[in-house]
Amino acid sequence: MNFSHIRTVYLKELKDLLRDKRTIRSMIIIPMLVMPALAFGVGSIAKNVYSKARAEIPSVMILGGEDSPAVLAELRRSKKFRVVPTVADWKHSISEKKIRAAVQVPEGFAAGLAAGTTGTVVIHYYEGELKSGFAAAELEAFFRGLRERTVQARLAEHNLPATLMRPFETKRENAAPPDRVGGNALGGIIPYFIIILCFTGAMYPAMDLTAGEKERGTMETLLCSPVARVNIVLGKFCMVLTSALASMTLSLLTMTASFAIGGALWGGGGKEAGVSRLNLPPIDPAGILGVLAMVLPVAVLFSAVIFTVSLFAKSFKEAQSYVGPMMVVVIMPAVVGMLPGIDLNVRLALVPILNLSLVCREMLSGVWHWQYIAIIFGSTCLYAGLALAWAVKMFNREDVIFRA
Repeated sequence: MNFSHIRTVYLKELKDLLRDKRTIRSMIIIPMLVMPALAFGVGSIAKNVYSKARAEIPSVMILGGEDSPAVLAELRRSKKFRVVPTVADWKHSISEKKIRAAVQVPEGFAAGLAAGTTGTVVIHYYEGELKSGFAAAELEAFFRGLRERTVQARLAEHNLPATLMRPFETKRENAAPPDRVGGNALGGIIPYFIIILCFTGAMYPAMDLTAGEKERGTMETLLCSPVARVNIVLGKFCMVLTSALASMTLSLLTMTASFAIGGALWGGGGKEAGVSRLNLPPIDPAGILGVLAMVLPVAVLFSAVIFTVSLFAKSFKEAQSYVGPMMVVVIMPAVVGMLPGIDLNVRLALVPILNLSLVCREMLSGVWHWQYIAIIFGSTCLYAGLALAWAVKMFNREDVIFRA
């Protein structure tokens, strides 16, 4: 192994990469533009859609209740929703979004209120549809208010205090430090973004330095140089690793700045706009440093695996067909790590990608399981070393480099 030769190959590949506009666009420019677009474009659209849905007066139908005219009259006087004439196929109207909800008033509802008997009001709505959910919430609030007024009236009839039904209140107070709350809230999302950014940052340079050079016919020229193949592999690999880390770092910085600015802009409306203020919760800085340290062997693993897989391709397009499906393999463990109820243990600490997602969530929450951290860092370094050794072995095979 000659470090001077490795550095020469690395600098050569770095210069070629910086000259390649296609790789620069895919590795740096596009990821840095996507995050502001998400924060400002999607954030603005989401806020406008939510505000319009919240401001809309929903159309609702009343099913039954003819023997409770006072209740129906109060429903029609409400300014929170608009009562429309009842039709036979009201379920189809809800499904087609012609109305947002329907409330079914039981028979003898008003008489039951007066007599103290129970009755069930059923609210029909389109589950998962935003405007229908708002309409159902307004109907629930109306009948909840009617129930409370009925209880207060009965208590007053018997000269009983209103506090009889609610003799005490309960209140929640957070006992955890704010940085632990923030780490627990964002602990699953941040590793997910880091994993995806590392993979995509390594993908295009790895394909270009292997299959791309085969397609351009420059691989043979490089192999004719008086440099051992292990040094060529390590030089190219270091370039792929640099690309992965640079792309991840720049994208994370852009994402953090974009969501911070977007939170200040789109969260300024407060309750008047129908949207709660968006504030990024604080995160322990030590946890962020720990995450960055744990990402390094994973970036090495991604770079080596993608580099090796791309060696088998004869063209850049073929390499894309090989590497593209690998994204699913990377995403699935990262998504599993975001699920609640999955705790880090010795067995999961040996599962690549999933172990990173779980330990990063713990570290960002201020919990440091040093035994698991050591297992995860060591096992990931081992996997990365094996992947790099595999890359060197494949690069020395003529049937792989010059595959027809």
